[in-house]
Amino acid sequence: MLYFVYDLPSWLFCALTMLVCMLIGAGGMLLTAPIVRRVLAKGDHNDIVSYFLSACGVFYGITLGLIAVGAWQSFSEVDTKVSAEAAALAALHRDVSSYPEPIGSQLRDQLKGYTEYVIHEAWPQQRRGEVPVGGTAHINDFQRLLYGFEPATRSQEILHAEAISQFNEFVSARRLRLQAVSTSLPAALWWVVGLGAILSISITWFFHVPNRTLHLLMVLLASSLIGLLIFLTAAMDNPFRGEVSIGPDAFVVVYDQLMKTK
Repeated sequence: MLYFVYDLPSWLFCALTMLVCMLIGAGGMLLTAPIVRRVLAKGDHNDIVSYFLSACGVFYGITLGLIAVGAWQSFSEVDTKVSAEAAALAALHRDVSSYPEPIGSQLRDQLKGYTEYVIHEAWPQQRRGEVPVGGTAHINDFQRLLYGFEPATRSQEILHAEAISQFNEFVSARRLRLQAVSTSLPAALWWVVGLGAILSISITWFFHVPNRTLHLLMVLLASSLIGLLIFLTAAMDNPFRGEVSIGPDAFVVVYDQLMKTK
């Protein structure tokens, strides 16, 4: 996978994808035009080519559309997982805020340090496709403090049980986010997308159009549309990469509202 494209601005990524498809379309048309004129110009074959282009366009369009929808659904699911982790973190912070001192402050400081790590260190790693591991130390330290607390009253017992339950939910949400870092379409699907694009574009080369400029323009328009759809699919394929990606906004909100002044 050419992951370097996710380091480019979205407009440049889009332009390059469309340009590659347009070069394939224009280059193939210019190379095959002499053969088409010499072999096929005498027959009225444009109707047949139109039929095959329509059929292949439908099959490829449906396939690419389903893949794009799948990429969008995966993107949305990862976004939901990130929001769920941030929400669980906020609820856990609320619970430990009611703990007696000094353990209450210690627990809040651990959560604050974890949130700062996620925003400033973990997220840049995720944008590079790396699974961050530094948060494990923060989680382990928090867990030792939390599990080492001995409730002295009935109300503290209830609060402690709720905090442990919320902590487990938070850890589960965090694990789902980390697993989503490497989420992407299988390589086989990208082969289908790439080869299908080439096959669909190649059918446009068999039209016999006396005006070569008009033919070239039609090929370029069809190729650019395919390139645009491929860009859309690729941009959403890796939820944490590129400009079209999931950011740490949910954690920033939690930090600003609950932890920044603590």
